[in-house]
Amino acid sequence: MTVLVWGVPSESPVRMITEALRANGADCVSVPPEADGVEVSLAVDPAGRLSGGLRIQGRAVPWQQLSGVYVRPVEPELSPRLRQLPGEAAQVRHARAVHDALIAFTEVAADGPYRVANRLSAMGSNMSKPFQAQLIARHGFAVPETLVTDSAEEALDFADRHDGVVYKSTSGIRSIVTVFDPAADRSRLNRLRWCPVQFQERIDGPDVRVHVIGGEVYPAIVGSTAVDYRYARAQVGQDATLQRWDLPDEWAERCVALAADLDLPFAGIDLKLCPDGRVVCFEVNPSPGFPWYETAAGLPISDAVARWLVAA
Repeated sequence: MTVLVWGVPSESPVRMITEALRANGADCVSVPPEADGVEVSLAVDPAGRLSGGLRIQGRAVPWQQLSGVYVRPVEPELSPRLRQLPGEAAQVRHARAVHDALIAFTEVAADGPYRVANRLSAMGSNMSKPFQAQLIARHGFAVPETLVTDSAEEALDFADRHDGVVYKSTSGIRSIVTVFDPAADRSRLNRLRWCPVQFQERIDGPDVRVHVIGGEVYPAIVGSTAVDYRYARAQVGQDATLQRWDLPDEWAERCVALAADLDLPFAGIDLKLCPDGRVVCFEVNPSPGFPWYETAAGLPISDAVARWLVAA
């Protein structure tokens, strides 16, 4: 089977999945952001059948030859080789045309016989954390009490009603989860008028990251006292640790169902195990950066993704 890998070849998630695909006997074709030597043709008939394919460095790859696509692109204009060029440059226009054509292909292909992890439209639920939280709650997970506001008075009132509060971005852009200190942060609250911020009750308990691939789950439990364990060294002076963890069947099934409902065959789900027995879900990452979890906890995530992509 042939699998299309669309992303920056040197980025660790892309590199590790490419290696895992080859270890599983897959024929990999790679399209980097610059799309040098890449041509795309795509047509869809009234019955939804695809025709056309890729030509990569002179090699023809019909769509029907593909079993799956791993999607982790960056905008071509952000490529180091292209970002210094004017937008009307031939190389930039070509890379953009290939990028847009592959978006169209992956959107249509996911409805057919191809396996796509994940199409970009499905990743959109993560662009609004409050919106995604409503979808998460439907699957039986607890969600933190949350306030999104541009009002200093509302933020202070929210903090008064909770033992501890953290704040973070409302969007899918990565931000550092930070403790809100009403006294120390008071002088900065007037900035809220320019950009609403998401405040949440602070919840104690260990963090668990669950990677879902199709119907399989790969959980890792985190050892750290940091508010945001990804930045544990900066926050508490010591890196977080990761270990494999046995997720109870009930919650494993809910994770699989949640990812499926979000149309995310490959997802990273962030959980918190509360002392009172609640399982809180913070968010679902639609393009998880999994290498740390794979290497530190010994979880075969890239192999699972590869097996899923070639199984069509």
